[in-house]
Amino acid sequence: MDYNLEQGGPVLNPDATPAAADWKAPYVDNGADIKDPSRYYTAAYKAKEWERLWSRVWTIAGLVSDIPDVGDFLTYDLLHESFVIVRTGAGPEDIRAWYNVCGHRGNRLVHADFGHVTGRFTCNFHSWQWDIDGRLAHVTDAESFKPEVLACAPDLVPVAMDIVAGVIFVTMADDPVPLREFLGPVASHMEAFQVDRMNVVRHVRSEWAANWKTGIDAFYETYHLGSVHPQTQPIMGDITTQIDCYPNGMSRMIVPIGVPSPHFPDQSSINPGLQYMLGSVGLKPETFAGGPRDVRPALAAAKRQVSKRFDLGWETLSDVQLTDSFATGIFPNVQFGIHPEGAFLMRFMPHADDPQRFTYDTMTLVRHVDDPSFKVPDWMGLPDGIDCSGRERPEIEYKGIGEPAELGLVLDQDSELLPIVQKGLRSKGFKGPLWSEQEGRLRHFHNELDRYVEGEK
Repeated sequence: MDYNLEQGGPVLNPDATPAAADWKAPYVDNGADIKDPSRYYTAAYKAKEWERLWSRVWTIAGLVSDIPDVGDFLTYDLLHESFVIVRTGAGPEDIRAWYNVCGHRGNRLVHADFGHVTGRFTCNFHSWQWDIDGRLAHVTDAESFKPEVLACAPDLVPVAMDIVAGVIFVTMADDPVPLREFLGPVASHMEAFQVDRMNVVRHVRSEWAANWKTGIDAFYETYHLGSVHPQTQPIMGDITTQIDCYPNGMSRMIVPIGVPSPHFPDQSSINPGLQYMLGSVGLKPETFAGGPRDVRPALAAAKRQVSKRFDLGWETLSDVQLTDSFATGIFPNVQFGIHPEGAFLMRFMPHADDPQRFTYDTMTLVRHVDDPSFKVPDWMGLPDGIDCSGRERPEIEYKGIGEPAELGLVLDQDSELLPIVQKGLRSKGFKGPLWSEQEGRLRHFHNELDRYVEGEK
């Protein structure tokens, strides 16, 4: 197919208006410079990222659905910092975020990933206590402190926090830009899919032997699908993916689902992959009268019937939102693959010390329906026996480097490839990445990263 460089690649709906979900954002020319590959492996660049990026941007700390009751908390670690986010009241916005540190001797105050505290947080070093609203409530043996020392005893130190679509963001910036301004159109994308009605049903943290940006680069494009994930070609577009770049490093790609890639040799029959997709919405492949190009609209129509049957509210979504993958890039370190049935929230977390390691932190969210006849789609890749009711927050599954993450074939292929790519990035024979416009989100991301690291922002 012809690739229109002037408009930044495919446009799924040329007739879409700016208010439409599938509107193609104006093309952003991000240039053609070649980035120094040292950004992927040097300690010096990593130090600049901490000072000039991570300490200033909004990042995703967790989900409101994970702390439903007063006293529920979650912890969030970002490099060497840690934060505790706690529900302080019954209202939707009654949530506070604190630096997770005891002001007495610097011990980490809360050690669990999730939990519930009745009234007070207690440091396990010397039993100092703080109320969930951050006020210092108890100093062990207070009479043994000089008054001028005790006068310095601190309340918990707050960190700026805000919420969009049930997703909790924090920032260490002293004077942060408002979250919605930072996110731009991405905020409305998240809200359109009703992410706030979804619950985490699986959470895996796996260690990968690569830089966090090596991970971002792999997940922000579909150019590699035919080579690394050929099993996707019968049912998924790659070169037909629409790419949209927004201010502040935000981006998305709309990946057509339920249609064969133009690179797939069979463009005339309902291949087994398309048959599977038809079956996933209750349609019988053996009686389907259309061709491959009729599958995608048939999926949308079937999902509208599902929405009507279970009162899901999907009538506000366009056909492309019902069928395709809205892979949304939330700068700096998130890919949020959003669908009406659920979402994949993927955080690429830098290692605290090693620039050639990162944590692939992925949460699978589903929209729960209290009806046993409603089934979570198999394509979401959940293992058998997973509780999708949302009543219990699952524990985090931890996987070490080289340990199978059991996240499905596609992700296993990525986890095997990225350490090899990381080694190549250090080769004297590699002068820097040569990105095509299919990889336009990568250049958009790295240009925004440069603005922070080089002091423009």
